[in-house]
Amino acid sequence: MGRTYFVYILASESRELYVGVTNDLTKRVAQHRSGLNQKSYTTRHQTFRLVYCESTSDVLSAIRREKQIKGWTRRRKIELIDHANPDWKDFADGV
Repeated sequence: MGRTYFVYILASESRELYVGVTNDLTKRVAQHRSGLNQKSYTTRHQTFRLVYCESTSDVLSAIRREKQIKGWTRRRKIELIDHANPDWKDFADGV
């Protein structure tokens, strides 16, 4: 069985955004939330809420998609989140 890769967006309460890619979403969100790296973007901006994710079995597609989303304007990223998760619920609540 192949791996699954996730492109995800984390948000802070003030809607700062972070886009990433991983093959273990639960572990990666937990790493962000741990705050171990005090200099990381997610720790400095408290971007811990998982507000968007999509999956694929192709690692190269996941990386391309991450780069594509990172290249978008903030407005376009917000529109993507609003379409998939209009209430900006934390999909990883309890992780």
